[in-house]
Amino acid sequence: MAALEITRNLAIPEDEFTFELSRSGGPGGQNVNKVNSKVQLRWSPGASQSLPAPIKERLLALVANRLTVEGELLVASSRTRDQAKNREDCLDKLRALILAAVTPPKTRRATRPTLASKERRVAEKQHRAAAKRARRIPDGD
Repeated sequence: MAALEITRNLAIPEDEFTFELSRSGGPGGQNVNKVNSKVQLRWSPGASQSLPAPIKERLLALVANRLTVEGELLVASSRTRDQAKNREDCLDKLRALILAAVTPPKTRRATRPTLASKERRVAEKQHRAAAKRARRIPDGD
């Protein structure tokens, strides 16, 4: 059985995927009405044994709004009129999603504003205050 290779150390067996075929919309002439060229890939990342826990957590957070009620991720493609190419396109899209979750996010280090940025902020504040002061009606002493 073939596997979807993500990195050298990470691959997902294709028996975890379910492919559904349907008719594509859009241009294509009579071919559109006869051939099931649209491919929809279904995969349950939460139940996958192939993904390490940290990658699985990041992936689930990344695709949380794309999951079905059952926890399945849907990836569809009807880019071409060829079923095999659409199937490969679905796998490429899934590979890109998983690759985005493979690299851990950088931890943010707290920084302090520089002296120059503090001085620019104060100077801009004084400039705005002077402009507003100039708009006021003078006191009638």
